[in-house]
Amino acid sequence: MFNIERWQEIFEAISKNKLRTFLTGLSVASGIFILVILLAIGQGMSNGVAKEFENDATNRISVWTNVTSVEYKGMNPGRIIEMDNRDYEMAVNKNSDKIELKSGVYSRWGQLTTYKKENGSYRVEGVRGDYQFLENATLVVGRYINQNDLNSFEKNAVIGNQVYLDLFKGKDAIGEYIDIAGIKFKVVGVYTDPGGEREETRVFIPLTTAQRVYNAGDKLRSIAFTLEKHDKYEDALAASEAFSAELEADLKAKHTIAPTDERAVNVNNTLENAKKFYDLNIMIRWFFWGVGICTIIAGVVGVSNIMLIIVKERTKEIGIRKAIGAQPWSIIGMILHESIFVTAIAGFIGLIFSLILLQVVGPFIETDYIRNPSVDFSVAITTVIILVVAGAIAGFFPAYRAANIKPIEALRDE
Repeated sequence: MFNIERWQEIFEAISKNKLRTFLTGLSVASGIFILVILLAIGQGMSNGVAKEFENDATNRISVWTNVTSVEYKGMNPGRIIEMDNRDYEMAVNKNSDKIELKSGVYSRWGQLTTYKKENGSYRVEGVRGDYQFLENATLVVGRYINQNDLNSFEKNAVIGNQVYLDLFKGKDAIGEYIDIAGIKFKVVGVYTDPGGEREETRVFIPLTTAQRVYNAGDKLRSIAFTLEKHDKYEDALAASEAFSAELEADLKAKHTIAPTDERAVNVNNTLENAKKFYDLNIMIRWFFWGVGICTIIAGVVGVSNIMLIIVKERTKEIGIRKAIGAQPWSIIGMILHESIFVTAIAGFIGLIFSLILLQVVGPFIETDYIRNPSVDFSVAITTVIILVVAGAIAGFFPAYRAANIKPIEALRDE
């Protein structure tokens, strides 16, 4: 505990070097301010990435095809590869013990959809019932596509919330008929999607119906799966990577595609993507820590220099203290108190300003990859610990020098 006299000594020592102390404190405050802001941005990036991966099932594997880019077995590059129901069935039958959710997809973009006098252009997707959970779609009202719709080629539709607002203007849509490119479909459900408006401008219909009304035969635009869940993330990632590699190899073999062709078959694995983003985010956050700590070190060096000046100016006083019996540790404690005081006050000012800024501005920051940058309690505690350590380091060398001053030399100092 500091007594009143000790506080007065600290203030007097600091007041003799007001300008230098102010500038040094400003450096420490800015270091803490920058560190907290950078860490908050890192947390905001984590929030943004997490939000992006909320749009679909967390362990989703999607496959679609393109044109070949490599000559193989006498066939020229540029062949259009199209998947069909047999590709879907091959994958399902071979991996029935691994797959949790599954669906083939047949999509058509820019389909004119009309209800009475209202109309809009939307993407129409033929899907199976599991696709609701593959897309993380939540029903607002009604139901989703079911097996009976598929078996009976029903002309039923599940519309996104934005489609509902555009066409029905808040009126009841269930049981009403919409016209999609000249074909009547009965609305059986309305859904919302965490992806927002972009994902809610779609219309889902039974896959079998889509293939029939668009004369697609058994063709598919893409297929999507999720695998059975694992207790450990590492196990889930390994199983997902193995499944993706095997599925890609099987499709290439079936469609006579070169194993080295990277364009013909595209596999998107959300677990792999998430790992890449999170690994990158961890590296960025460590970089932010490095930048912030380097800034704090610059301030610590400034505090250390101030304490050296204070020690120089108080050489005679220190000599007198030692002459009347002051122990070295008491001299060290005196200097360390002053150093920690300057650092802590400046650091807390930087911390408070950064937290106020984040509290006011943070909730309004929502970009694709940065959302609500903030810091939690553990980060605040960490910065406090850094302040104390920084103050101790800043004062140690000047304190050590002060403790080694010989009284007789100090008393001779002018």
